[in-house]
Amino acid sequence: MTDGNMDSQGGGKAAKSAVSRGGLALLAGGVLLAGGIIGYRTLSDGEAEQPAAVDEQAIPTIEELQARAEADPLNSEAWTELGFALSETGEFDAAARAYRQAIEGDKTNPALWSALGEMRIYASDRDPMPAEALAAFREAFKLDPTDYRARYFLAVQKDLDGDHEGAIADWLALLEDTPPGAPWDDNLHRTIEQSGKKYGIETKSRIAKATAGRPDVPELTAGNAIPGPTKDQIEGASAIPPGEQRDMAVGMVESLEGKLKANPRNPDGWVMLMRSRVTLGEPDKAAKALKDAIAANPASADRLRAEAKALGVAGA
Repeated sequence: MTDGNMDSQGGGKAAKSAVSRGGLALLAGGVLLAGGIIGYRTLSDGEAEQPAAVDEQAIPTIEELQARAEADPLNSEAWTELGFALSETGEFDAAARAYRQAIEGDKTNPALWSALGEMRIYASDRDPMPAEALAAFREAFKLDPTDYRARYFLAVQKDLDGDHEGAIADWLALLEDTPPGAPWDDNLHRTIEQSGKKYGIETKSRIAKATAGRPDVPELTAGNAIPGPTKDQIEGASAIPPGEQRDMAVGMVESLEGKLKANPRNPDGWVMLMRSRVTLGEPDKAAKALKDAIAANPASADRLRAEAKALGVAGA
């Protein structure tokens, strides 16, 4: 990985940290909603558990998610939600175990394998690419050669092996296939640029070539625009307790869904909803959003499926 301060010939925490900052989190929370205002409600030592509110949008604690998952060892969705929640709180080793159990209920899901690989990287104190992580990325790639996260980290392995040109070539190929505005788009640009600068490999013209054929992102007009959070809302979110942050995020997503039900002929809005559902760890709702989006926008079906596939949405 080439995130500025990492020596690809070395290991240690600096290397691991560089990979983490450059990671393409998908299921693991990197697709941030509203500037990263999502959290899970946890109980600190000595804190009394509050009675659960009678509310369909009540946010479960990690303990509740764990109990639900353990009650059904093959419930892939439950284990995925637990893995997502644990990753949000920085419990990467536990998150990796949750994703591994999720795979037991859905062994051919490439997104779960690549999420497992990423969590294994984050959980490693020394090795920037543990063998178990590499094996998970290879399995994801075998199941789906277009899996964005697996492709990214397999290129990271090339970089760690000293094949910097090969890594850059693979990242450029990934960039060419990346939808403009995808959650990892900017990070991928930066990785390629920093790697090229570090190893004296020209990348500017190659980046331009890789992005030249990508479709332009349609501009939102007054008729189809769905306003997101304001700058003040995003800045103010950091002062909100984690549980309330997620409540705020859930409320925003529910509001977006309501607007789409009222005005469903809006492909951009449906993409935003799918991305938000993935971020919240709600794969079933993301899949339903894709189905509803295609039904309402049949002419944009190919684009919607492509966007959904990039997010790891089932049925894409």
